Amino acid sequence: MIWLRALAPTAIALIIAALLAGLVSDTMAARWLALALVIQAVMVTLVMARLHFWAALPRQRELPQVGGVWQPLLDRLARFVKTDRESREQLAAELEQLHRAVDRLPDGLIVLDRYDHVQWCNNAALELHGIVGSGRPLHHFIRQPEFVSYLDGSDYSRPPVLPLASRPGRLFELRLHRSDDNHKLLISRDLTEQARLDAMRRDFVANVSHEIRTPVTAIGGFAETLLDLPLEPAQQREYLGIILKQSQTMQRLVEDLLTLASLESSTAPPEAERVDVTAMIRAVGAEAKALSNGRHTLTYRLEAPPLALAAPVELESAIRNLVINAVRYSPNQGRIEIGWRIVGNEGCLSVMDSGIGIAPEHLPRLTERFYRVDRGRSRDSGGTGLGLAIVKHIMQRHGGQLRIESSLGKGSTFTLVLPANRLIAEPAPTAQSPAVTEPAAGS
Repeated sequence: MIWLRALAPTAIALIIAALLAGLVSDTMAARWLALALVIQAVMVTLVMARLHFWAALPRQRELPQVGGVWQPLLDRLARFVKTDRESREQLAAELEQLHRAVDRLPDGLIVLDRYDHVQWCNNAALELHGIVGSGRPLHHFIRQPEFVSYLDGSDYSRPPVLPLASRPGRLFELRLHRSDDNHKLLISRDLTEQARLDAMRRDFVANVSHEIRTPVTAIGGFAETLLDLPLEPAQQREYLGIILKQSQTMQRLVEDLLTLASLESSTAPPEAERVDVTAMIRAVGAEAKALSNGRHTLTYRLEAPPLALAAPVELESAIRNLVINAVRYSPNQGRIEIGWRIVGNEGCLSVMDSGIGIAPEHLPRLTERFYRVDRGRSRDSGGTGLGLAIVKHIMQRHGGQLRIESSLGKGSTFTLVLPANRLIAEPAPTAQSPAVTEPAAGS
């Protein structure tokens, strides 16, 4: 229909001209045709001028409404412009949403052109590298020689791990990825925690290997001696006793490793049961007296309600580790006090000894696996180096914490802190004195 509408004005003008030629004169017909052509030329000029005015800023101006034969074409163009505008707005909204999401990433992202000039970066990259503006070479912001060599090279499989001035004490991996159009993407990732975990894993493997090597060497050496040399029955019994002792050390180490692995891998909170804390303390104290064999004096100070909500096996293991450590590291005739009291709204189970004490610089690391203040003394006392790590994880699972106070030459106090929601306010079945002293057998 467009071609009919386009030809209609011309056809009408010709019909009128023919009528004028037949009814009036040829001169009048010619004048009419000239006037019609001028009018049409003026209209076309006006339409073209308005379209040119719109085309100069099409995103800020609406298409002109000119009517006539041009209007159907302009209507189609208007629909196209509207569709294009909506597509651009949707794309801009999606791009803005993508930028906001990328800006929330902890990793720094930088887009580089083929000449290694910065085209775009997210907020993390701005903060890490201090990038200002775009179009500037990347080496203006990252000047470390290792990275410059990596950027200029062609092998991006081994990214450098470097410290950054904006984040002292932390390490960042700067990895480049090349795109198909010779653009590059630089990702700056914080590897500090990963490096720390890798170091902890290496130390753990090394410590386990060292701890196992000692008893294995002893067992192997004495076993070879028993096989190769004729020994008196007394010597044989002595060597077999050493082998048994070392095998028990290995067994305790394996059991502690399994316990610690189970605690670390468990995400669910422990099943809470009603636990008689005072009875548990006295049971563990009986074991401590047997281990002490009369070399220490054990005192109880039980002032809190006897019951609490806890996992019985785990809580007993935590108490046993602290009490046995107190026996092992306290000198002969030393005193050990086990307390259970309420401080504020928390239940505090403390084990205080009169041992050699611990220097302040060692306190923050006591709960690390295999960390020992005195390795020789710890090994002679039969410790595995995992006890306090186990205690810390048990208390974390119960929503509590392990507190350590110590001074050289004045002994140590280890306190298990249970939150208020794990305490049961029930009166004790029998009245207890504030402090009860139970010397170990033979003292």
